[in-house]
Amino acid sequence: MTSQTIPIVAIAPLFVIWFGFGLLPKVVIVVLVTFFPVTVALLDGFGRVDPAATTLLRSMGATPRQAFGKLRWPSALPSLFTGLRISVVYAVIGAIFGEYVGATDGLGIWMKLSQNSFRTDLVFAAILLTAVVSFALYIAVGAAERFVVPWSPQVRSR
Repeated sequence: MTSQTIPIVAIAPLFVIWFGFGLLPKVVIVVLVTFFPVTVALLDGFGRVDPAATTLLRSMGATPRQAFGKLRWPSALPSLFTGLRISVVYAVIGAIFGEYVGATDGLGIWMKLSQNSFRTDLVFAAILLTAVVSFALYIAVGAAERFVVPWSPQVRSR
């Protein structure tokens, strides 16, 4: 387990107690798992903006809002998509773990019931399905990145 999933393992049962067995605790778990990779990547992207370009825009009379829209945001988009690619995999795992901890149906419950029934083949099938869904979402975010940020050097090199 990664260091990020250990606190989620500890507090996920509390979300079920606080919010019930519905969709809300699973959404909260997914948001918590995905928030930090996206935020850190986006902040890193904002930090990588060329200071000379910022100075140039300000010397040309750009307002801070214009500088953000024309320079900082487009410069941070490749980093944002890197965070999204990481987070989309964590989101699938977080959703399955949320179901595993407290749900009445879903892939997490199916894995739990298969494990309790000693059906290792079904557990591995669920793991394979998780990997396929994660990979498909990862590819989808990559395709969205190629569409949204076609000018990025990272996108051009692929």
